[in-house]
Amino acid sequence: MHYGVVMFATHYAIRPDALGRAVEERGFESLWVPEHTHIPSSRISPWPGGGNLPKEYWHSYDPFVALTMAAAVTTKIKLGTGICLVIERDPITTAKEVASLDHLSNGRFLFGIGGGWNAEEMENHGTTFKSRWKVLRERMLAMKNIWTQEEATYRGEYVNFEKIWSHPKPAQKPHPPILMGGDGATTFDRVLEFCDGWMPVAGRMGNFAEKVATLQKRAKDAGRGPIPVTAFMPKPDRAVLDAIQAAGAERVVLGVPSEPSDKVLPLLDNYAKLIR
Repeated sequence: MHYGVVMFATHYAIRPDALGRAVEERGFESLWVPEHTHIPSSRISPWPGGGNLPKEYWHSYDPFVALTMAAAVTTKIKLGTGICLVIERDPITTAKEVASLDHLSNGRFLFGIGGGWNAEEMENHGTTFKSRWKVLRERMLAMKNIWTQEEATYRGEYVNFEKIWSHPKPAQKPHPPILMGGDGATTFDRVLEFCDGWMPVAGRMGNFAEKVATLQKRAKDAGRGPIPVTAFMPKPDRAVLDAIQAAGAERVVLGVPSEPSDKVLPLLDNYAKLIR
């Protein structure tokens, strides 16, 4: 099982390039950053984590800028969005950012995506909460066309364009792995239709092994091979990690707070001992 690290990359925390170096030096497989363009001050939508929303949610860097900084000073670690809010992004521009980062990092990008939870945030970008999954599906299918076709086209309800040229294409073929976040009633439908893996927040789940077994059975019934599973934010405890591995996860991603180096680096050292 591989081990990664996730942190909200903010302007008051350890810099993304310094974090990338530290993660790679300590033998981790991947570095992940989440995304929120902003948080509406109305704060109507409840945070899934419960309680008050942490301030890093509206202080974070753009994920592609942060990961590019980390890519520039590393050679081995994979670089992932955990998650990218595709429902708040133009698909042509996002396809370009994904392809550019994958190309510049020599094929190290992992494209974690999700539908999001903050209705007011996505509505500021023109996506209504009820339509977010339809929007996400069309934008992902459109981006896959852009990455794999010389003259890409897409015709849908929410995304439409005729023959376009867009380069570079991603270094990974046919494109970087697309990992679907979330744990809703229809999450596996999306995983099986247009994604390459599943990445739930395992730390909030009590039935992780059961869900993994269900996904793999559905994949087999659909004629697909085993679906890679990435477990986000579990408790950093050896027994918990062993159980996740036994359930069939390919990767665990451990969280660190949005803090300066003197707080983050000792925690990474402890995690490095744990995963060894």
